[in-house]
Amino acid sequence: MSLSDRERAIYRRLKDDFAHYASRSLWIRPKSGGIAPFRLNAVQSRLHERAETQLAETGRVRAIVLKARQPGVSTYVEGRFYWKVTHRFGVRAFILTHRDQATRNLFSIAKRFHENCPDLVRCAIRASNAHELEFGLLDSGYRVGTARAAGVGRSDTIQFFHGSEVAQWSAAEEHAAGVLQAVPDADGTEVWLESTARGAGGLFFNMWQAAERRENGYGAVFIPWFHHEDYRTAPPDDWLPPPSFAEYGALHGLAPDRLFWAFRKNAELAGADGLSTEEPCWRFRQEYPADAGEAFRAGREDAFIRPELVLRARHFTAPSQAHAPLVLGCDFARGMRDWNWFIDRRGRACGRAVNERFHSGDIEDIAGKLARIIDRVKPAMCFLDTGGGGAAVYDVLKARGYGGRMCLVNFGAGARDQRRYANRRAEMWGEMRDWLADAGGADLPDDNVLDAELTAPGYRTNANQQIVLEDKESIRERIGGSTDGADALALTFAEPVRSKPDAARAARTDSGYTVHTW
Repeated sequence: MSLSDRERAIYRRLKDDFAHYASRSLWIRPKSGGIAPFRLNAVQSRLHERAETQLAETGRVRAIVLKARQPGVSTYVEGRFYWKVTHRFGVRAFILTHRDQATRNLFSIAKRFHENCPDLVRCAIRASNAHELEFGLLDSGYRVGTARAAGVGRSDTIQFFHGSEVAQWSAAEEHAAGVLQAVPDADGTEVWLESTARGAGGLFFNMWQAAERRENGYGAVFIPWFHHEDYRTAPPDDWLPPPSFAEYGALHGLAPDRLFWAFRKNAELAGADGLSTEEPCWRFRQEYPADAGEAFRAGREDAFIRPELVLRARHFTAPSQAHAPLVLGCDFARGMRDWNWFIDRRGRACGRAVNERFHSGDIEDIAGKLARIIDRVKPAMCFLDTGGGGAAVYDVLKARGYGGRMCLVNFGAGARDQRRYANRRAEMWGEMRDWLADAGGADLPDDNVLDAELTAPGYRTNANQQIVLEDKESIRERIGGSTDGADALALTFAEPVRSKPDAARAARTDSGYTVHTW
């Protein structure tokens, strides 16, 4: 078919500009019914900007998207893939969802795109069935599947992959080892993984954590619920939010119509579970998270440290407390998947002078890094976990003359307050929790990884009514790693450290624990 110059110009813009193409070539079914042109909403525009930036910088797209419910992420990715597949030769798009109904829903979006696409940019179909569209002249295709059988998509070569609701995939790790490996590490390829959270643990959580640490090449994109254009309801003139909602709104800068929408949606979800409607419940926070840390921690109903305490501390700035001693907590890796993590605390604030995490199993390397930190910040005391090589690091640094500034701590040792706590670990975490809950406020780094770790452990009471934290192996199995940063911060509560100028000695207390003075 011969095209006029005007038609060529139109075609070129449709081929090169997805937002323009979508609004003129793709049709969707809006919530109000019927069909309408696909014009990118605020969330979809942000996704598009992030994707195009990553594509320009790296030559490919690797995105992991943590979202609230129904912001239009899947519609955007389906539209983007349809656009890509119908403008390129010999490429394949594959969409993997968590259940059959979701698979049918997403494929119906693609079929609607095709059925309503203008003739100028509509490709001829060679094959069409319940799971596939094949474009004959281009030798390109678009296929969907459900994450049930572990081998789905494994034998294909895929240029564009969309994993939908990854946190709900069964056998998720096997799919990652199969279908994700079918996407070559080549320019022009794209992998999109998106999901609402389902607690801390599993493939999606682990990949999100790695993306935030910039370890796996994926760009981490979080979409809070209040970025969705539809999530707002005008409140009655006489409506006053309950105190917990007023605090929630202030933390996130929510306008009254956003906050009232959240209040009503929370009432639906809390009422279904028989929970209080006076504060944001865990299910609301999970389905409609306001920050990335909240999305994962929300499912922990038995968390030893309440999410609200961590969230408040992330948004609090403590005044300077130069008079207080600077204490350093040092947790060491028990394997290459874990972190060596060093963090400081001075009074009500932590992480201002030191908040470093790194992978290393070399004792000399770790000791050298810690020595340089000690020389730089001159802490009153460094508390080192005996595990993970901590005792060996202590020996190296003691031989170099740092012994007076270090103290080894055994997490499994007896607690000072044996009436309340089963061991030293539970006691340190308990004192850290009390610090976070103190009315004077605590100041935490705005760090999603540390947030998720602080709220990861569950707890119970034993036959002696002592607090017992969830054991580390259970946490590791559930979330795919250790609570390295949270343990490092807990170590800063191992023993009292007092400011006492002109004294470089340690005094014994009645409890038998050392009060370190400086």
